Amino acid sequence: MSENGELGARPARKRTAMPLSDAAAYRALAARDPRFDGLFFVGVTTTGIYCRPICPARTPKEGHCRFFANAALAEKAGFRPCLRCRPELAPGAAPVDDAQRIAHLIVQRIEEGLADDSAGLETIAAQFELSSRQIRRILQSELGLSPIELLQTRRLLLAKQLLTETRMPVTQVAFASGFASLRRFNAAFGSRYGMPPSRLRKTAADGDGAGPSDSSTLRLGYRPPYDWDGILAFLAGRALTGVEAVTADAYLRTVACGKTRGWIRVTHAPAKQALQVEFAHSLAPALPALLGRLRNLFDLAARPDLIAERLRQDKRLRPMVKKTPGLRVPGAFDGFELAVRAILGQQVTVKAATTLSCRFAAAFGEPFATPFATPLPDLTHLSPTPERVAKASVDDIAKLGIVGARARCIVALAKAVAAGELRLEAGAEPEAVMAKLMKLPGIGPWTAQYMAMRILRWPDAFPKEDVAVLNNLGGVTAKQAEEMSQAWRPWRSYAVLHLWRNPQGA
Repeated sequence: MSENGELGARPARKRTAMPLSDAAAYRALAARDPRFDGLFFVGVTTTGIYCRPICPARTPKEGHCRFFANAALAEKAGFRPCLRCRPELAPGAAPVDDAQRIAHLIVQRIEEGLADDSAGLETIAAQFELSSRQIRRILQSELGLSPIELLQTRRLLLAKQLLTETRMPVTQVAFASGFASLRRFNAAFGSRYGMPPSRLRKTAADGDGAGPSDSSTLRLGYRPPYDWDGILAFLAGRALTGVEAVTADAYLRTVACGKTRGWIRVTHAPAKQALQVEFAHSLAPALPALLGRLRNLFDLAARPDLIAERLRQDKRLRPMVKKTPGLRVPGAFDGFELAVRAILGQQVTVKAATTLSCRFAAAFGEPFATPFATPLPDLTHLSPTPERVAKASVDDIAKLGIVGARARCIVALAKAVAAGELRLEAGAEPEAVMAKLMKLPGIGPWTAQYMAMRILRWPDAFPKEDVAVLNNLGGVTAKQAEEMSQAWRPWRSYAVLHLWRNPQGA
């Protein structure tokens, strides 16, 4: 596989139509994949109701569905909103339609320690051109919950898992779950579950989840099958020396979440249909955000059964799907880190891109040393931050052997991210983010699609200009590849991974 791309920027285009064909939209509806929420709506002709693609109601027959790019078009066509999935809560283009996304961002920011006071909430509100009071009002009227009530549930669920799976002291569990004091933790736990936390701890299996004295282990489940060897090999070929390390059976890396620093080790527990995450106790204050990043990196929310069912209908992909059951699309642990990697991967091989990325990480990453109790000599640096890179000059980057055009692109990217003008995170609206990316000097369609695939977790990304994809489809043109890919929607990202994994003639 080659990491191919362009340095010429492309003009942004605003989406004015359905992002998927009706057939692809129906497959997304059947999967109830939350990554499509807000990108289209479905009207059911037999009921006169329109829904979000994640509606829990029974999936209607395809012939009874009409698909719309937004809720206004569905209502104009005579459909009324569903009372179960409530289309008005879906992420949309207008702030008033963004209640669920706002709620998600509030929880995420508080978990990351960036919105633990009213000033932090005001910062999030500013992203939607609203006030913190308006945010609270929207959440209360649309969801019936306040930001703190949403967060409380997340904290208690994590606390239950820590009490059951680790031997961390109850006090440490309380703070790791996000509670400000043990007293508040005990009160919230008793109010919600009718028992003290210590009772749940007594039911936990002795030794389960216990690691060295400075670490603990948690499980993250997935839907089987899971191609662990494949995702580990993918990450191994792109590992940043000093920041990441990949062994025969584990993925390790340094972690910086807010002010916390530490390390993680991820292994596979196939009998439990889960990944085992060992984490340094120093990361406990950032544990919710950390686990969210890992779910994205290892694509744990995928539905391999539905994806395989669609892709194996293509005779060219069928043997690849059979050969690699449970294939996942590796995500990004750190959006900025992956974006720099994508820029450095333009028009060069994976090996060359990795060499440049490792030099970049060594030059701009903060030195890091694992504690003596758990020595990890392969982990020596934290990943470079956009704030630090934004202060660098083009010459500072170019002297690493990075061509000037890419150095200028990296500086422009870092400044945009550091200023909050560009958010590189899972769940963002893909076309809007790709449009912003392609306004930066040196980012074209290939790079934007690659970032959408891995950073934004967009399952239908398709870098049609990719040399390896074109070659593995029989030497077709980009236009021909785009036409062929329509049959794979909405899972084109997974088709691309199959093509990368199975070179023609292999």
